[in-house]
Amino acid sequence: METWSLDSYTSYILPFLSLLLIVLWMVYRKESNTWTLQNCPVDLTGKTAVVTGANSGIGKAVCYELARRGAHVVLGCRNLTQGRKALEDIQKATGNKNLLLRELDLSSVASIRRFSQKLLVEEPHIHLLVNNAGICGLPYKTITSDGLELTFMTNYLGHFLLTNLLLEGLLSADSARVVNVTSFRHKYGIVDEQHLVGAGSPLLPQQCYDSTKLLLVLFTKELAQRLQGTGVTVNSVEPGIVKTGIMKNYTWLYRSIFCILSVFLKTAAQGAIPVLYLSLAEELHGISGKYFNSKCNLSLPVESARDPGVAHSLWNTSARLINLEKMIKKK
Repeated sequence: METWSLDSYTSYILPFLSLLLIVLWMVYRKESNTWTLQNCPVDLTGKTAVVTGANSGIGKAVCYELARRGAHVVLGCRNLTQGRKALEDIQKATGNKNLLLRELDLSSVASIRRFSQKLLVEEPHIHLLVNNAGICGLPYKTITSDGLELTFMTNYLGHFLLTNLLLEGLLSADSARVVNVTSFRHKYGIVDEQHLVGAGSPLLPQQCYDSTKLLLVLFTKELAQRLQGTGVTVNSVEPGIVKTGIMKNYTWLYRSIFCILSVFLKTAAQGAIPVLYLSLAEELHGISGKYFNSKCNLSLPVESARDPGVAHSLWNTSARLINLEKMIKKK
């Protein structure tokens, strides 16, 4: 008969209790957004929006609303089969036929480069970029063919590269917004640039995810500083605890717990509202470098996400690891 050791307790019971407490806290504080889609009159006819991770969850919900408002929406998806299904669903629901599906694997430098090059030819003016795609639950030190850590590449470095390669299109629009989808869990992350290549201190899968979301907030801060006065703004937002497929890489126990508790969680459509707030709200025109919580309120991220020196160093290291300067020259 199996005996429960301290390691078993730490690995299974504590995460369960932590998640349960978080869910109960969310329920009892009766979270509600201070901004609603119904009160936002923004029409996006003639505007181009790019959304990563668009085949399901929050990404698909964001694409639906943007398409409903008349935008030309580009769905960036790693899985084209799921992407086609999402595109068909959105077209059927909104009547907007002006949608474009493009393959985008954010764990691959080559895929990001191909996506960006082709898109800028097809769509020279980009008004909105929503960096939404993300993974979690994979073992740390899973290394990509580019020599980069898989979770850090997909969640952070891939969006860092994509945004920089699409800057030409963003800058050519009259005004444009970049929205980085992070998480309240960024407060549990750590900044260690060695993690980008799978080195440094070891991380549990959840710590890996948390740290990538922290790096996204730092990226937001530095990019906003670099884009001052250009007409392009960049902000980050946490959608809250949302029922999506992001737990698929965890063990059956974690997935089961998540499924049981999912009745208390936000739907993808509800989780998309804070993201859409940053994408659409007229009162945010000119606001940049900020962090917003899941209630659409301006908030302060964790202290380590507000250090300009750390943000600047992270940018330089990221640019070096993906040969950003060389890649921009080759465009």
